[in-house]
Amino acid sequence: MYAKAGALPTPLQTQQELDSLDTLVETGDVNEFPYNVFIGHNLGHRVFTMSVPFRKFKDISDVANDREAGPVAQRSLDPTHAKKLAAYMVKGLVSAAKLKRQVTDKPALPAFDQILHALGEQPYFSIQPLVCNIRNIPLGGTGAGGIRGVRLETISGETAAFKVYLSERHTLWVVDGQHRRKGADLAMEFLEAVRSTGRYPAKSAVLFPAKGAEVSEDEIVVWNEAYDAARSYATLSVEVHLGLDIMQERQLFHDLNRLGKKVDPSLALQFDSSNPITAFIKNRLAGDLAIQISDREPKDWSEDTGGLTLKDVVAINAIAFMNKGNISGATPAVIEPRESQVLRLWERIIEIPHFGSDRAKEHTVAAQPVVLKALAKITYDLNFSNRRPEAADELFDQFLDGLNTIDFSHRNPMWNYYGMSVEDREKAGLADLARYLPPDDGANRDIGSEQSGFMRFGAKHNDIFPLLADMIRWKLQLPSRF
Repeated sequence: MYAKAGALPTPLQTQQELDSLDTLVETGDVNEFPYNVFIGHNLGHRVFTMSVPFRKFKDISDVANDREAGPVAQRSLDPTHAKKLAAYMVKGLVSAAKLKRQVTDKPALPAFDQILHALGEQPYFSIQPLVCNIRNIPLGGTGAGGIRGVRLETISGETAAFKVYLSERHTLWVVDGQHRRKGADLAMEFLEAVRSTGRYPAKSAVLFPAKGAEVSEDEIVVWNEAYDAARSYATLSVEVHLGLDIMQERQLFHDLNRLGKKVDPSLALQFDSSNPITAFIKNRLAGDLAIQISDREPKDWSEDTGGLTLKDVVAINAIAFMNKGNISGATPAVIEPRESQVLRLWERIIEIPHFGSDRAKEHTVAAQPVVLKALAKITYDLNFSNRRPEAADELFDQFLDGLNTIDFSHRNPMWNYYGMSVEDREKAGLADLARYLPPDDGANRDIGSEQSGFMRFGAKHNDIFPLLADMIRWKLQLPSRF
């Protein structure tokens, strides 16, 4: 595999020297820069593990392209994802600057906590290592044209690390982590804009809620120290593969992106402390209202314990707070002022007969998340939408007060409106409901069906809950959305 000198794997040839990882090249490039690295053998293949200052990584790296097709990344960059990572990195840099203040015994500055709260607090920050390849060198760095370096020893002669010399030609081609690289670049762009203009960006590099606002004296101290962290002690971890060819680089990209198992959404959300909506769920719903959050949704309704899965509760609240299908992008500045109104909704939901009880799904349709999404949609429309109707506050009170008048049992024919004939609708007193529903334009209106006495709504929630919300609006004589 690889040569060795004594008990040490190459690149060592003598006590102090290392040849181009295996055979030291006699001369190096005049523009070489030293980096301290650990040398490992990932499944037998030599790699460097190194830490690069946050600000410097972009300068020494590039996105790996398909070398046969030209300068095209393996997959297109998703600007939205990169921006989310940038916001996370800015929080991490502010946290790093705050920690440095603590260890250097500088006086505490409230602006650090205020900024972290505005960005979304969490107990810890870390970015997973980026994976890169140095091209156009021998595989493993062996032989002529390799990388120079020396072994670093402790006083007792033990190997501490290696110092390798990378030149301009040794670009770190990013195989896995192009969005992290772009996110780091956006984070630096934001910090530089804030420091140079004294205002928060309102158009490009918008990573802080106070768009266009002037930066206070205390806040500029925070951003200056965060910038200093990015330039010095805050680093990115990088695993560097050496001399991979086209097929090897492609295989590495595939393995890193396809062989991992996705974390269950409920488990991931359970561990997340950074999003204000998950904090609202844990503190106010599961805590104050004692709503049961379960790990899984039973397939057999007879085994229902009355709980809701965390992913469903998150999706319901994403609609109530932001009219979105997920909680990505939620910030305390947006969420916290809305908590009181959304909490009022949940206080009425838990009063619905049989909600939260054993076998709740057999007794009430309100135990099905899609129905709660319909209630969340009405809550958003009457409180936070840009198209709020006149007297929206009074209408929201009317909505909450009227929930206890709605029959949420499976026997209510309103839920099966689309499964009934015109004659059956008239007999059930539902003929007028058509005014509140979308026109019959051939679109999918299969919201579910009655099975064995139970109204089971379908899985396409995004198509179904707006229709259920229309039915509830009709029942409570709220304004139609049409």
